[in-house]
Amino acid sequence: MDNRSEVREFLVSRRARISPEQAGVEPSGGRRRVPGLRRDEVARLAGLSVDYYTRVERGNLTGVSDSVLDAVARALDLDHAEREHLHDLARTANLGSRPRAPKPPAHSLRPATQHLLDSITGAPAFVGNNRMDLVAANELGFALYSEMFRTSARPANHSRFIFLDPRARDLYPDWNRAANVNVQILRRDAGRSPFDKELSDLVGELSVRSEEFRTLWGAHDVRRHYSGAKQFQHPVVGVLELTYHVMELEDDPGHTLTVYTAAPGSPSEDALRLLSTWAATEHIAEIARDPRARQQVQEGVAVKAESRRSPG
Repeated sequence: MDNRSEVREFLVSRRARISPEQAGVEPSGGRRRVPGLRRDEVARLAGLSVDYYTRVERGNLTGVSDSVLDAVARALDLDHAEREHLHDLARTANLGSRPRAPKPPAHSLRPATQHLLDSITGAPAFVGNNRMDLVAANELGFALYSEMFRTSARPANHSRFIFLDPRARDLYPDWNRAANVNVQILRRDAGRSPFDKELSDLVGELSVRSEEFRTLWGAHDVRRHYSGAKQFQHPVVGVLELTYHVMELEDDPGHTLTVYTAAPGSPSEDALRLLSTWAATEHIAEIARDPRARQQVQEGVAVKAESRRSPG
């Protein structure tokens, strides 16, 4: 992804959404050809010359100070996630051609992290990376996202599932919200990891294969995603109303731990207990980790059933 284009399109999209009235400025004269603020109005709000702000908006953030970035963020009324994204884009611009430290593999975890997941028994939990891969999970986590593991592709990927698998529209009752949130997180991660080729390849693939993804990606919206509520329509246990908490894993760079909880005494808590029983009975975790296990499990069930029917 070209950094200058990213900066330009992001700032233009933020400027277009704010009217002079919203920003509290006197509109500059002349007929307005585009929605939102003009460059000179943003420059005035930020306390910059028009020439300097024009340079910034054209994507040249090399050498731009944090104080100038913050002034632009205030002028455009950027939220926390958008401010961080602007600073991420500036850091990329200032890296230039300097060598970058090698990035750790995005699909490997320390054994201690898997042990942590397995110790969480009453709530779905999973570890993901900045490419939206579901890297590891506990048994309930695999069960919650069992629809993602019906294909043989591993690791399962949230973005591919949401935009390319029709089952996602059943799992997420508010599919539009799920799709928006997914793209906003992915856009933020792309700004934080601009040299991640696998992430760029994922964006390219989805842009080609999904018009809905392409449209949402073009909006340049970003999101911080650390806590909130989410609803699922699971094919086995029905509606699940869950609260999620996301934590970045310092010792597993590029990975986050997500844990879903249900309100005590709620129907969703009962549904999670049922989901846990189903997961154990159907060997969901084994199948999720290795698609070849599906046939082995089915063969094992058939053998047990035959032994029960056989005398002696």
